[in-house]
Amino acid sequence: MTEWVFFLLHKSVFIMVFFAVTLGVAAYATLAERKFAAFFQDRIGPDRAGKFGLLQPLADGVKFFFKEDFIPQHADRFLFVLGPGLSMAAACMSGAVIPWAADLVVGGYRIPLQIADLSMGVLYVFGVVSMGVYGIMIGGWASNNKYSVLSAIRASSQMVSYELAMGLSLIALVMTAGTMSIKEIVAQQHTLWFVLLQPLGFLIFMVCSFAEANRTPFDLPECETELIGGYHTEYSSMKLGFYLFAEYINMFVASTVMATLFFGGYQLPFLSLIPTPWVTLVSLMVLFAKVFFFMFLFIWVRWTVPRFRYDQLMRLGWVVLLPLAILNLAVTAIMVVII
Repeated sequence: MTEWVFFLLHKSVFIMVFFAVTLGVAAYATLAERKFAAFFQDRIGPDRAGKFGLLQPLADGVKFFFKEDFIPQHADRFLFVLGPGLSMAAACMSGAVIPWAADLVVGGYRIPLQIADLSMGVLYVFGVVSMGVYGIMIGGWASNNKYSVLSAIRASSQMVSYELAMGLSLIALVMTAGTMSIKEIVAQQHTLWFVLLQPLGFLIFMVCSFAEANRTPFDLPECETELIGGYHTEYSSMKLGFYLFAEYINMFVASTVMATLFFGGYQLPFLSLIPTPWVTLVSLMVLFAKVFFFMFLFIWVRWTVPRFRYDQLMRLGWVVLLPLAILNLAVTAIMVVII
């Protein structure tokens, strides 16, 4: 009974900490993006709310809460509210199977810093990430706005086009690791990161991650020059905030998944030499250093690479990435059988 109570207690605490950290990182990712954009464009960026603008995310959140909540007259009210909620929920659920650090030992108890160690962890991440686009589709259709509907159509087409290549790159990774448990995949990378075994698979996965997160140059569902704002054109107040926030959570989760599956997660070659009390802290810092690097890459690409045309986006997904993913899968299968 005591073990069950301890299990429920530490899982509940870790879930709350996980959501708090996820929301905090996503909030300050907005500030980091605006600061880097200002640097790239020779500007200062936000500097009024707090020292160096550090309170700007809090000011933005307060503004979203107090803005008028407007629902168009002919919109489907239930689906209009459901859309941003579904996007936010899918984004927050994606990281539940990520091992964030080495196990923490407290009073003889070993506490895994992972919400759930699923044997099908890779499949779980892929499935939950795929759900995010339904929030965009539902919100775009429920708005009763032609630009929002076009955005929803673009989002669904983009999802189908890029999830095929992403799924095939993950299958090649699973064949290499021999397991779908993310914790086991991380454990196998203590000496050799899988990016060295699957360089093409990582490249395909990274490009598809940009598309899945609707980040430039694949942000066609919210193309301002053509669709005003896309699927969130009719949204205001915190519903709009949920859509915008979900994008940054997806960016954080995508960065975490790339760091975990291909770059060893919290693993470092000399991690076993670190004294036990410090292993958890050092491994956590290692993972977040890798995650922040990929988040910077997301931001750097946004303010460097121009947006693709829609035909270019579709051609890249079907003519380039899909054949490369199939080739990578075939080569991986041959290597697994031979070795």
